[in-house]
Amino acid sequence: GPPRIADKVIHRQSVRLGRTIKLLCPVEGDPPPLTMWMKDGRTIHSGWTRFRILQQGLKIKEVESEDAGTYICKATNGFGSTNVNYTLIVIDDASSGKDSQVPEGSNGEYEDHSGKQWARPRFTQPAKMRRRVIARPVGSSIRLKCVASGNPRPDITWLKDNKPLTPQEIGENKKKKWTLNLKNLKPEDSGKYTCRVFNKVGEINATYKVEVIQRTRSKPILTGTHPVNTTVDYGGTTSFQCKVRSDVKPVIQWLKRVEYGTESKYNSTIDVGGQKFVVLPTGEVWSRPDGSYLNKLMITRAKEEDAGMYICLGANTMGYSFRSAFLTVLPDPKPPSAPVPPSSASSLPWPVIIGIPAGAVFIFGTILLWLCQSKKKPCSPPATAAAAHRPPPRDRACVPQLPDKDCISSINYEEYVAQQQHLLSQGPGLAPAMASKMYPKIYTDIHTHTHSHVEGKVHQHQHIQYQC
Repeated sequence: GPPRIADKVIHRQSVRLGRTIKLLCPVEGDPPPLTMWMKDGRTIHSGWTRFRILQQGLKIKEVESEDAGTYICKATNGFGSTNVNYTLIVIDDASSGKDSQVPEGSNGEYEDHSGKQWARPRFTQPAKMRRRVIARPVGSSIRLKCVASGNPRPDITWLKDNKPLTPQEIGENKKKKWTLNLKNLKPEDSGKYTCRVFNKVGEINATYKVEVIQRTRSKPILTGTHPVNTTVDYGGTTSFQCKVRSDVKPVIQWLKRVEYGTESKYNSTIDVGGQKFVVLPTGEVWSRPDGSYLNKLMITRAKEEDAGMYICLGANTMGYSFRSAFLTVLPDPKPPSAPVPPSSASSLPWPVIIGIPAGAVFIFGTILLWLCQSKKKPCSPPATAAAAHRPPPRDRACVPQLPDKDCISSINYEEYVAQQQHLLSQGPGLAPAMASKMYPKIYTDIHTHTHSHVEGKVHQHQHIQYQC
């Protein structure tokens, strides 16, 4: 069925400013319901950094006055939904009874027209305000923060040595209302900076002491602990970083030590501390607000030859400083197989290697066989076929006789013509019969053509000329 409330709920909850509170959502159902939280009609999501939705309810850390309001836990499954409502009141002890000008509600609490409790300003990020004395070199930048909350929403003004700063000096920006940015510091920017945060209920303030240090011309100094020794997996990515403090923008360069005897592999090397190094390509040098300069060296797809000593070298016109670190590259978990000498046959499978020569021999043998057969056919035909297809000499004519079809040889053309006339004069009865048998048997010219094709086929053509 639909979700149902499984426990007693205290709908009116109160919490002190800056504390943590958890609003429970004691619902159950079959199937188990899904829950969502809303505040004053707005859905609470992951972008609400101080709010965290848990399985049991809603947790709010470092409660601010703006967190007061109406909260709803909505539980839904396939059969319906139910709501658990809360009214959250934020209590600020510091504001109780201090300002008689604050309007008083009928219930004795300080409230505005929307029903929210009045609260005097309060710094919400005290951890970022612990450092109240700040020293910076000339030309650097600084950010002074006074993030605060309150109801009504408080305003802020900045003072330097108890004198208000102009909007041009502050560089007002609505998104950075609580932060004072001082850029390109000059010696005259030194002093005490005070933020005043106030609303109808009360006022708070904080003071920073800023010292702008005159730069002295000296060589760069590497600050911090970087670069540090690093280990990376084979094929992985890692980086070294280097932080340099300098009066002017320095040149930051990365070097890698060259092993003894391998100097010839590189175009150029330099000598640092009695050892040979090769200069590596590096990225841009970044200026930091504290007056230092930062540069990073990225190493991607690490290989065994990338291992070794690296140096960060910071230099300006007054000199240079350097610091070294070692890179260890873990061995490749899948070492390459033994190299095979290149050859034309190694790139082909063995069936292809065997099949190509065998196929060539087979085709060549087939062609020879066809050629041989085509030459044998005209050489040894059957007796009757040989008699019919044997080409006579060009100067002989064969005239078969009536009874035995024998040929008369060694006659010239004049004798042949006379013989034909004699046969035709024998009479109409004999002439047609003899003509029908005689004329097809007169061979005057025979020649034969033989064609061999690439596909192995052989064609033979025989040309016969008849003369009547």
